[in-house]
Amino acid sequence: MTTTLEPWGPVEPLEPALSVRQVLALERVLAGDPEVVAGADRLDRPVRWVHVAEAPDVGVMLSGGEMVLTTGVLLAGDEGAQADYIQSLHRAEAAAVVLGLGRAFPAPPDAMRRTAERCGLPLVVLHRPFPFAELTEEVQSRLVRRKFAAVSLSEAVRTALTGLITAGAPLQRLLDQVAHHTGCPVVVTNLAHRVLATAGERSAVDDVLRDWERIARQAGGSEGDGWIRAELGGRGERWGQIMLCGYRGDTAGGRLLADRAAEALVLHRMLGGTSAHTWEEQSAQSLLTDLVSGVVPARQLLPRARAAGLPVNRRTFVPLVVRDGEPAPLDRMLRLLGLPGLVAELADGATAVLLSLARDQDAEALAAHFAARLRTESGETRTVVAAADPRTVWDDVPAGLREAQHVADAVADSSAALDLPAVVRLRDVHLRGLIRLLRDDPHVQSFAERELDGLLCADGEDLLAVLRTYLATGRNKSRTAQLHHVSRPALYRRLEAIEARLGVDLDDFEQAASVHIALLAHDAQQG
Repeated sequence: MTTTLEPWGPVEPLEPALSVRQVLALERVLAGDPEVVAGADRLDRPVRWVHVAEAPDVGVMLSGGEMVLTTGVLLAGDEGAQADYIQSLHRAEAAAVVLGLGRAFPAPPDAMRRTAERCGLPLVVLHRPFPFAELTEEVQSRLVRRKFAAVSLSEAVRTALTGLITAGAPLQRLLDQVAHHTGCPVVVTNLAHRVLATAGERSAVDDVLRDWERIARQAGGSEGDGWIRAELGGRGERWGQIMLCGYRGDTAGGRLLADRAAEALVLHRMLGGTSAHTWEEQSAQSLLTDLVSGVVPARQLLPRARAAGLPVNRRTFVPLVVRDGEPAPLDRMLRLLGLPGLVAELADGATAVLLSLARDQDAEALAAHFAARLRTESGETRTVVAAADPRTVWDDVPAGLREAQHVADAVADSSAALDLPAVVRLRDVHLRGLIRLLRDDPHVQSFAERELDGLLCADGEDLLAVLRTYLATGRNKSRTAQLHHVSRPALYRRLEAIEARLGVDLDDFEQAASVHIALLAHDAQQG
């Protein structure tokens, strides 16, 4: 299904905040012939505001990020006051100080320059007379426009996400919209930093997931280089986070977008009655479905598996498929037994379980233990747990999952009649498994119809059921009569009717085998 984005089209990330370097490059500023005399390596600091001040104690009035403009008229002749002035601005985390040369300072003052260099505070002098009001007006107008653009974008994102939630859109649709607006990969994790969902350009997302172990270790650190987080939670409970990975715009704008996205995800969870655990199930389902289908090469899915919390280095993988098993109880069973793995619902009542075991663990014994505990806990003694042989190479996992699914399908309609082990493997399904593989072959279909033609009609259904039981029990007439609640003479008459309609002798092994194969093929096609 293709996700349709909202009609306003792609939205570029907000431009980064004005830096000291960008301010100095403005045409109006260049007219003042600016020269950086200290802190030249700190010119990429963002400028939050421009402030004109002559007071020596201006630092106490700042809140950080300001570019301070001054003529220094109250500092002339006092080197101690000049040094204190620079240190005060440094403590206030000012972005830079611009000194207009003139009567107070015809040349850059050494005391201010040395102190600024030591503090790492950019000190810029203007060699030509320059009206500070023009610079203030230019920068302030740019900053106001940016703030207005940030608010507008924030509201646009909020409106878009709220509309999707109201329309009942799934989680992935919301994340696609967030990635669309931010222009970078988006990752949702639980508190253990396991990836629950992702969105964005596939190659960019894969690059993020490939390095996820390092990213997750640093997830509690400070934001930077476009990595922006917002917490997910409510009512005093925190249950995850959303991360913008490599956002190219202004950090403040990115944080605003991340907050809007977090609000939408929390609202989506509340209105949809879902939980973070449900998102984990969806993540596992997406991964295992892609593995089974083979549409995406297994090697490309390895970063997703690792980011989802599945151990993948030097492991033994055991592909399992459980018939009529719900993902949540199976996942709880894995946690109870301490077995790392992923659980996901497949089609037709089948649930895939991919175990990841250490190389020195007994894979077959642990799979059998899992199946036995599952039957005990569920109370269903006929629960089918199908398995493929353990895989030690990740690239072989998709084939293993398909093999386990094939085994589960092969016994789906006959588990009551067959004496199955706790874990069913390919070697246990024998002829039934082969027929299942060949069920779509036109020659097999034609053979089945030809052999069973006399019973494939409305009044032949009861006889077909008797034939199925008779052959499944190894042509045991007493057992067949018991299962169909009829007397032996009544069963004999029905078997005679079957033989007459099909034109066969069921006491002849070859003819009985031919009919049995045709019946297996018919049931596989119907299933």
